[in-house]
Amino acid sequence: MTLRADESWFRDEAGRTLLLRGVNLGGDTKVPVVPDGATHLAQGFFDHRMVSFVGRPFPLSEAVEHLSRLKSWGLTLLRFLVTWEAIEHAGPGLYDTEYLDYVEQVVQLAGDMGFTVFVDPHQDVWSRFTGGDGAPGWTLEAVGFDMTRFAETCAAIVHQTHGDPFSHVIWPTNASRLASATMFTLFFGGNDFAPHLLVEGEPVQEYLQRHYVDAVLQVVRRLKGKPCVVGYDTFNEPSHGYIGWKDLIAHDSLLRVDLQPTPLQSVALGDGLEQEVGVWGMGLGGARQQGHRRLNTGHVRAWKEDRPCIWRDHGVWTVNSEGLPQLLIPDYFSRVDGRAVDFERDYLVPFIRRYANAVRAVDPEALIFTEGEPQALPPLVGEGCSGFVSAPHWYDVVQLLLKRSSPWLGYDAVRNRIILGPRAVRRSFAWQLAAIRQSGTERLHGPTVVGEIGITFDLRGGRAFRTGDYREQEALMDRSLCAVEDSLCSATIWNYTASNTNERGDGWNGEDLSIWSADQGRDTRVLDRGGRALRAIVRPYPVATAGEPLQLSFDMRHRVLRFTFRHDPGVIEPTEIFVPPSQYPFGYRVWMTDGTFLKDDVRHMLTYRHTLGRPTHTIVIHPRRGPAKR
Repeated sequence: MTLRADESWFRDEAGRTLLLRGVNLGGDTKVPVVPDGATHLAQGFFDHRMVSFVGRPFPLSEAVEHLSRLKSWGLTLLRFLVTWEAIEHAGPGLYDTEYLDYVEQVVQLAGDMGFTVFVDPHQDVWSRFTGGDGAPGWTLEAVGFDMTRFAETCAAIVHQTHGDPFSHVIWPTNASRLASATMFTLFFGGNDFAPHLLVEGEPVQEYLQRHYVDAVLQVVRRLKGKPCVVGYDTFNEPSHGYIGWKDLIAHDSLLRVDLQPTPLQSVALGDGLEQEVGVWGMGLGGARQQGHRRLNTGHVRAWKEDRPCIWRDHGVWTVNSEGLPQLLIPDYFSRVDGRAVDFERDYLVPFIRRYANAVRAVDPEALIFTEGEPQALPPLVGEGCSGFVSAPHWYDVVQLLLKRSSPWLGYDAVRNRIILGPRAVRRSFAWQLAAIRQSGTERLHGPTVVGEIGITFDLRGGRAFRTGDYREQEALMDRSLCAVEDSLCSATIWNYTASNTNERGDGWNGEDLSIWSADQGRDTRVLDRGGRALRAIVRPYPVATAGEPLQLSFDMRHRVLRFTFRHDPGVIEPTEIFVPPSQYPFGYRVWMTDGTFLKDDVRHMLTYRHTLGRPTHTIVIHPRRGPAKR
């Protein structure tokens, strides 16, 4: 499919408006295949240069099976995950050509099977060694960190070194701990905040950004010219680190779990000082401090023996005569040359523009998919930029954090407030995504694809895995996807993990969001086998519209699709609607305001041709009733 973007919509070569539905492929791409990088496994963890990601998201021998399954579900847009570590794990400038060969083969096969692909250089809280994924381990070593000491210094809480039990909400809190916060600060703002730090004679910001961009370009060069590849994500869920932090003796994040030192406590712990650190827990009312714990009684440093603390070396803090940490420049990270800094304006956007220019120097037609920090507006890239797509993430965060479902409880991430009542929650979700889509048009002058949206499947301790009853998960997924439909967004569900198990989920930090699991059954002859909550996920939708979509809804309970659009007189190709047979085992009936239709039972597509006698057109699809029971 040839795809282009205008200020509001994706369009095909015929000028039809495209509503894209797809999936993130895949959740286990964050960790290596060799050695097994599932986060509950500690063996070989720190041998970070000798790894292989070949086989993520699945072995090449299984690719046709998995891709056929996704295509049968109508999920034909792939947010294809790669990581910087997968490309350049062996060392600076040492690229894994076997992995690049593998990526090229999988993407080529996806294109041959009719998928559209955009590549996501994925990361979470910087790296596997800071509790997430993304950057190679040598990036931490290059700035002076000793990753083996992060546990003792609380520089990061990492599943591999923490052990079980491990809360699934710990990993994002690493963004404000020493290792991750330092790396993001250096990557985006090293020139301003660590001007004396050079790596191999190069300013640290330039060193890190250059290697990241060059690693992604290895993929771009391999995939350039493949019609199925439409663009590249910039940086998954970027974080400001310490940039803009106004009070280094206080927290600036609402999400606090387990041991959560302030920035001053973090740098002190990292430099070998004991600290009394708060222990936090999360509930519906937010973070609550539950106690204190004395840390680093062994006076371990997070830095290599011959390397100073970067922030002490730059005069941010010192140790006073009593051996206690003392803050010297309270506003060090919030002001530069007397001017208040803004992370997006001063650091994120310049990086995005640099990245976009580098990608387009290799592939001039590439769309650039971009996002701000989680729950932030799309970045304002500025005048003169084109070919950008807003790719924010949006989740029903209550179920994600608590692993509990409630039809009457939701959260408004745009206005930061709790929503009560089933109808109010649904209206709020639709409003949030509509507002996010509108801001993408205003700030990026491009369409929106919700880059991540999904639910956790291991509710109630994984009860559905034992009973086969996914009604709770279906209701949650339907609630989110109804918001996608109401707001007329495109979206890629998080996620599809080929290695998912009931016991360990996606194999990463206790998360279990995969829409398929072999533990639910696997049969290459019955592709739905192993699917989770398919009643909500596999739904009809207008793939290509001969005009502008106006209203879209799918009633999961009654299996009724309603779609209204305004036709474009300049478009001569028909409207096409994906109609999955799993929703309509006995067939379906079509009601329409005008026009004619044809059913394609091979492609599972309804082709609709409107008349020119009216400006708007409505199509309603109803299920046919099955044979009467005797």
